Amino acid sequence: MIAQDQKEANVAHDEADLLTVREVAKQLRVDDTTVRRWIKNGALEAITLPHRGTRQAYRIRRSTVDALLTPAERSEKYEPISSESENRNTT
Repeated sequence: MIAQDQKEANVAHDEADLLTVREVAKQLRVDDTTVRRWIKNGALEAITLPHRGTRQAYRIRRSTVDALLTPAERSEKYEPISSESENRNTT
């Protein structure tokens, strides 16, 4: 009985971590169609649900969206120009 309760708790937790296309679009401030295009082009990882209507249904993991919203680490080529090199260019 305890194992069944734990399994149900895990399923409920997993469902809470899955977002609809509309929820993702709202969070990213884009149109639903844009999110669907990203999924089809492979730019956004999603779970494909059984097809039940005119549009394919997807669920996107919250961690995937959070990764998109987290700023990427800047590489060395994008470092700001130091004042020393600015002084050399102006003389």
